[in-house]
Amino acid sequence: MKSEVKLEDIVSLCKRRGFIFQGSEIYGGLAGTWDYGPLGAQLKRNISNLWWKKFVEERDDMYGIDSAILMNQKVWQASGHVDTFSDPLVECSNCHSRFRADKIDLNKCPNCGKEHTFGEPREFNLLFKTQVGPVQDESSATYLRGETAQGMFVNFKNVLDSIYPDIPFGLAQIGRTFRNEISPRDFVFRSREFEIMELEYFIRPETWEQNFESWRDFSHKWFDALGLSSGKIKELEVPEDDRAHYSKRTIDFLYDFPSLGFDEIGGLAYRTDFDLTNHQKASGKNLEYRPKDGSEAFIPHVIEPTYGLDRNVMAVISGAYTKDNINNEERVFLKLPMELAPVKLAVFPLLKNKPELVDKAKQVFKSLKDKHHFVVWDDNGNIGKRYRRQDEIGTPFCVTVDFQTLGDDTVTLRSRDDTSQSRVKLSDIDSKLEN
Repeated sequence: MKSEVKLEDIVSLCKRRGFIFQGSEIYGGLAGTWDYGPLGAQLKRNISNLWWKKFVEERDDMYGIDSAILMNQKVWQASGHVDTFSDPLVECSNCHSRFRADKIDLNKCPNCGKEHTFGEPREFNLLFKTQVGPVQDESSATYLRGETAQGMFVNFKNVLDSIYPDIPFGLAQIGRTFRNEISPRDFVFRSREFEIMELEYFIRPETWEQNFESWRDFSHKWFDALGLSSGKIKELEVPEDDRAHYSKRTIDFLYDFPSLGFDEIGGLAYRTDFDLTNHQKASGKNLEYRPKDGSEAFIPHVIEPTYGLDRNVMAVISGAYTKDNINNEERVFLKLPMELAPVKLAVFPLLKNKPELVDKAKQVFKSLKDKHHFVVWDDNGNIGKRYRRQDEIGTPFCVTVDFQTLGDDTVTLRSRDDTSQSRVKLSDIDSKLEN
């Protein structure tokens, strides 16, 4: 049974077990940056691989790309980000702390507690500006990308010219994104450097509503694949005043995070032909799609599903975080789906001071690792402590090699979720894992 989980529980586990660390921690950290440790990096990779499999590899209307983080500054001017990609900023006249105006009570400073110290909000552009090349002037200015979408729009013509796909079709990519957040907070939920999994689906304009609904359903299938409870997912229809400058309709997908409540883990936007039309005007290049049936050329409209990879990682860990009691002792474990778990199997010798057990266990470990890869060796501490450690990182099964193994090639296979143990032949472990 699950008890109330708090954000600090998640943060503590992630630090303690090597999932996520504060960026630049030995120097006091850098706000809004996070580093993924060995287990976190693998969990993140498993989630992104699953997304690529479901959104690209298993479909015949999707094509993956990997665009550059740095682009010509004209890209961001044409897309509207230079002029409109901003948040309202306020500064306390007493302590000079700065905050997003739409996220705080403007009557009282959350830092110093003084009242009525904020002036009028002003717009703060979120793009990270940088310089390209040895000469630093306005002609060499560019930006770290604020979204991956523009890399797909500026490569639209390249894709048409090289593979000429049938419409509707989509371009997908997973990549780093940068936003100079005024007040990053809540662990990896809002940071200045993060990854998003995003696609642009090019359609005929008259079909946008049916395509929008199709991707809406597909998004919920994605959350199911992550093992997220449907009761913790809800949709928010974004009102016109709050939508991005390019969007005619947007739905945000919200997850019920510990301590935070419902907040965004993905979105679905109808971008119309805003981006391709603007880039066609600014670049002078023809970005029309010419149908293969010879009908009139047109600029496609776009449906954009977007999912924050870091927020998806946070949701998966939060959803999997479970407490129960075993023999009157509280146990914490991550009930991760097998496909996402950073470690699938742990192999133990019952006793690490018995060479014959250690040698046999190492043989078993090598055999399983050759087949399953995400297998670890653990001989640190007694067997109970090993089980608890593996439970806490979400390892679905543990294999213990004991003296009986030496005689009949059977091992103890222990399940994470219910702690049940069964005697299994080494040759049968594969089939047990598949069930």
